[in-house]
Formats: sequence, C-alpha cells, structure tokens
Amino acid sequence: MSEKRHCNVYKSPREADMYLYVDRREDLERVPAPLLERFGIPQPVMTLELTPDRKLARARAGQVLDAIREQGFYLQLPPSRQGLDDEAMAAISAKNRKLRQ
Repeated sequence: MSEKRHCNVYKSPREADMYLYVDRREDLERVPAPLLERFGIPQPVMTLELTPDRKLARARAGQVLDAIREQGFYLQLPPSRQGLDDEAMAAISAKNRKLRQ
C-alpha cells in the first residue's frame, strides 16, 4: 500500500503523553464527542506527512493510517495506560462505527 496522508497531531492538556492523530483535511470532525471531552481541548503539536514506512516513536505508521482511514482518528495513549485503555477505545470505535451506519 502506498497510502500517504497529511496529519495533524494534537496533545491532550489533561493527560501527559496522550496524542490524537487526524487527517488534516477532516481535522477533528470525525472524532467522537465523548473522546474529545475526555481528551480536553486539543493542543496542536505538528502536521506531518504520514506514510506506512515512516518511523514513529510509539506506534506503527500503518496502524495509525488504518485507524484514521477507518474511524477518522488514532489515539496514542500513554505507555503505562495502553493495555488498560485498549478495551475502552475498542468500545468507542465500535460505537463510532454504528453511528456512521
């Protein structure tokens, strides 16, 4: 796959090391309201061109691209909370998919 996206990356003012990746064209419009409430007012960090082979510090670029394409965002959680919040994020993602149908 040669997918390439320009992404906006935001950090959470409420929780250290929590980041939200979104497509630059859509920005935050596909991010569910409950997630934004938990995240806080997104603080811009950077815009980057994301390709499947790009190196990211704590995520696989292909996984980030897939999540943005399928649900409109990728939430990067703090390392110590990743395992605990996977189930909660799966529930939010499932609810988001149902709302779009």
